[in-house]
Amino acid sequence: MKQNKTLVVIGGGAAGFFCAVNAARMHPQLQVILLEKSSKLLSKVKISGGGRCNVTHACYSIADMIKKYPRGNAFLKKAFHQFFTTDTIEWFAKRGVPLKTEGDGRMFPQSNTSQTIIDCLLQETNRYKVDVRMNSDVKEVRSMVDGQWSTGVTNKFELSLLNGKAIIADYVCIACGGFPKSAQFDWLTKLGHSIEDPVPSLFTFNIPQNNITALMGISVENAVVKIAGTKLQQSGPLLITHWGLSGPAALKLSAWGARELADKNYHFTIHVNWLPEYNENTLKDKIQQLRFDIASQKIINRNPFGIPSRLWEYFLLQSNINMDLRWADLPGKEQNKLIKILCGQEMEVEGKTTFKEEFVTAGGISLNEIDVNTMQSKLIPGLCFAGEILNIDGVTGGFNFQNAWTTGWIAAKNVERPV
Repeated sequence: MKQNKTLVVIGGGAAGFFCAVNAARMHPQLQVILLEKSSKLLSKVKISGGGRCNVTHACYSIADMIKKYPRGNAFLKKAFHQFFTTDTIEWFAKRGVPLKTEGDGRMFPQSNTSQTIIDCLLQETNRYKVDVRMNSDVKEVRSMVDGQWSTGVTNKFELSLLNGKAIIADYVCIACGGFPKSAQFDWLTKLGHSIEDPVPSLFTFNIPQNNITALMGISVENAVVKIAGTKLQQSGPLLITHWGLSGPAALKLSAWGARELADKNYHFTIHVNWLPEYNENTLKDKIQQLRFDIASQKIINRNPFGIPSRLWEYFLLQSNINMDLRWADLPGKEQNKLIKILCGQEMEVEGKTTFKEEFVTAGGISLNEIDVNTMQSKLIPGLCFAGEILNIDGVTGGFNFQNAWTTGWIAAKNVERPV
């Protein structure tokens, strides 16, 4: 009797689960084992999007979609032709999980809870008999030929676990996510693959020397944030926190500048334009007009720019403007200071803050060693990769999950395909 072959998927996150359940469905003759090193499955899915799971983004153009990936966009341009946003929407809808689109393009389950996505994936593992094993941390993966370790053409893999157990597999998919550089990379490099050094992406800016942090919770709908001395600049909603600045503008900027900001050891200067529709000259003209139009009104009471009142008061204090002053009496020196702050407030960033739901790694397995058509290693037959372990990362908004679904699905489809 012919013995079934075995696929072992390393990593119980979005990419690992998607690879495992699709491989078991598309290749019913395979025994599929999924290994998760912790006691929790799909932990990032659980907490992402504030507990709602930002499944993907309502972008239906591959050319537009790849612009959201600081690293890996050329690779994904080809991969998305196999499994794209529309395929993700259809995949979950067929399993009773319709998605909804919010005003900014982010897509969530209509249930508004990430547990719906988790339940769907777990139901798939049960339906297709995926063997899910928790607390199974992989220590080493060795490629084998006739029971001997080999870097050549393989016919088996041996996976050694920290608990002392070992698993023999015919195919292995590594989908263990992004992580800081550590000993975990050792067994990957021993397989012959190169690693682009990982650094954090999607982090917020710590600004401990600025009392703007007292305004935590206040946000503006649109601001432009620039990194001084670089070409890095992003716009979008900006959120003030008790440690500094967050929100899409800051997160996108951290993604595009991940490596450059790591080189600066996360100490740099930013300039914030709180009123992107103005520059210093046009704002000066606007304020000059205000001094006539609302001359008798107090500046503190008459905020003509739609800025949140507490933030407006902060700007006036930073500009040394007396709170009882009328618009007509605004001195030129204080006026110019207010203009400079509104159009380009300078702040010193000293460090970063990374949250689990935001954490993404820039770096990972070099893409030139991966066949984009199959997600298989070009170096070792039967070995494939999916998700954030690859040198691919996107900005906030569902783009990293789409990478997980796409690469996981392609790996699953082609797991038995000869290299």
